[in-house]
Amino acid sequence: MPGQIGDDAVRVFFEHLLLLPSRPIKKLDLFLCSNGGSGTVPWRLVALFREFAKFFSVLVPYRAYSAASLLALGADEIVMHPFAELGPIDPTVSNDFNPAEEGTGRRLGISVEDVSAYINFVKSNVGITHEDELVKTVEILAQKVHPLALGNVERFLAQSRMIAKKILRTHMKDEDEHTIDEIVENMASRLYFHGHPINRQEAKSDIGLKVMPNPSPELEAAIWDLYKDYETEFENLSVFFPMGDLAAMPSGPNPPQKEYTLTHAMIESVRLSSRHTTKRRYTQLTLPSLQPVQQAIREDILSQGWNHLPVP
Repeated sequence: MPGQIGDDAVRVFFEHLLLLPSRPIKKLDLFLCSNGGSGTVPWRLVALFREFAKFFSVLVPYRAYSAASLLALGADEIVMHPFAELGPIDPTVSNDFNPAEEGTGRRLGISVEDVSAYINFVKSNVGITHEDELVKTVEILAQKVHPLALGNVERFLAQSRMIAKKILRTHMKDEDEHTIDEIVENMASRLYFHGHPINRQEAKSDIGLKVMPNPSPELEAAIWDLYKDYETEFENLSVFFPMGDLAAMPSGPNPPQKEYTLTHAMIESVRLSSRHTTKRRYTQLTLPSLQPVQQAIREDILSQGWNHLPVP
């Protein structure tokens, strides 16, 4: 059950920072593990961290993808475990004009770089370069994807690059614009695939990020031990399979039901522990109107939100 970096996390981080004994502190370390989320939140968080700390580091034990990679770009120093991965920062765009999935009607996300790759494929691989033929190629794309959705893609791409540059300038004031532009281009376009994992050697040598060159074995061990603690908290190694759990329950007069409390995100500091959880109830239903008769699951979200407790 995934969780994403959202606007609500900014307020939670702020509540943690307010508990610091002084402002600004000498150094702030962020232990970061996330598959990504909203592309505007990293800029808000980096600006917030800069208000409270003179030096800002990001420690990456495992995955810091998409928006989390964008957040890492704002650090004066990135400490990557050997198992750590960053990812490209090209956004996936969803709005009311996106194409709908057949059967469900769910709006499909559009990868910003997929649109550019389509045009480049037609020009470079197919060899279509005549203006009239290129216009027809774009018309074919517009028949599948609403023109306003394509316009939204361009806006998101421009915004993603702008935010990346703003974030890098918070600690690269002395570097020239060319260096910043190269990093943004590498992270946004030159890796081609949004799921490409960037290891620490690639992040430092090929992309030019400020990655700590040789973390000590003790530091690497501490990073991994802390990650494994959170892995246990999130039950990452356990399969979440409500259908199987319901099927294993004894039959009775009422439909099988089971409730779960799921942790989606955690933000912790020395003085406070915050976690976002949802309480969900799953009910197994029989659909006799379908032939053959089929089983389905109804999901009811009973509660959701952040909970804050003092650290023991």
